Amino acid sequence: MKIGFIGAGKMAQALVRGMLASGRFSPECLIASSPKRDEPLLNDMKKLGIQTTNDNVEVTHKSDVIFLAVKPPLVRTVAAEVAPSLSKDKLVVSIALGITIRSIESLLPTKARVVRVMPNTPAVVRAGASAYSIGSACHEGDSDIVYDILSTVGYAVEVPESLVDPVTGLSGSGPSYMFCAIEALSDGGVKMGLPRALALKLAAHTLLGAAKMVLETGQHPAALKDDVQSPSGSSIYAMHHLEKSAFRGILIDAVEAACNRSKDTGDTAKQSENLRYHITDISFQHGYRTAPSQPVDEANPDGKY
Repeated sequence: MKIGFIGAGKMAQALVRGMLASGRFSPECLIASSPKRDEPLLNDMKKLGIQTTNDNVEVTHKSDVIFLAVKPPLVRTVAAEVAPSLSKDKLVVSIALGITIRSIESLLPTKARVVRVMPNTPAVVRAGASAYSIGSACHEGDSDIVYDILSTVGYAVEVPESLVDPVTGLSGSGPSYMFCAIEALSDGGVKMGLPRALALKLAAHTLLGAAKMVLETGQHPAALKDDVQSPSGSSIYAMHHLEKSAFRGILIDAVEAACNRSKDTGDTAKQSENLRYHITDISFQHGYRTAPSQPVDEANPDGKY
């Protein structure tokens, strides 16, 4: 199976690095494209040993599965470029923030097989968390194909598309919250006298260990938290400060904000699409001819959901 990436930004690179590290995919099976102005990104891909090109259509021709890894405003331009070369035996996987399956299907040939995915950057170390949703024209077995690819870089799960935006708020953007938490914890350690390098390692291993306990014990996080907090001990004093600072509420607000941003991005794309069709309809009704839209240079996602 040949897999192509249109876009060579941080998220695409994370997926490629994880896929290669898994041993399931060889560099010869992967290809990525990016515009000439983003040549440094393509050079990063080239260093991994995979094929690279500035031609998106070449990626389409050479791939069985095509990842659309461009920023949301550029999905229309890229889709218009590759649509003529897209046959029904190709599976399109979009990781564009907020863009719905229906929006992408409307840009591609009838019955195009489209999957929407929200991955995250820990895919680079094969510890990612990805959720995906299957389009109406997908074939039986397409879900398995996507699962097999994503599971090489971490946890993968199929969800209804209505949950992809909440997934974006939680796991898609979540690594940034956790990196901030690691940094803050290490700052606390430094404040209290720990060397910076040691504080960072202790903070990172603390989050890693806590996550493994949740996943491997099956216990509720509240129960595991209570196990740490002995009467009059240091942990309950610390938790009191976190509760006074609305620690949990802030995290909930962060998930909500990122989820709503994803929804807004999709809504903006829909409004642009509706406006374009409305203008086209008016032009035809009045005998006007609209000028062809000018191509826009591609850009690539940087993983900053």
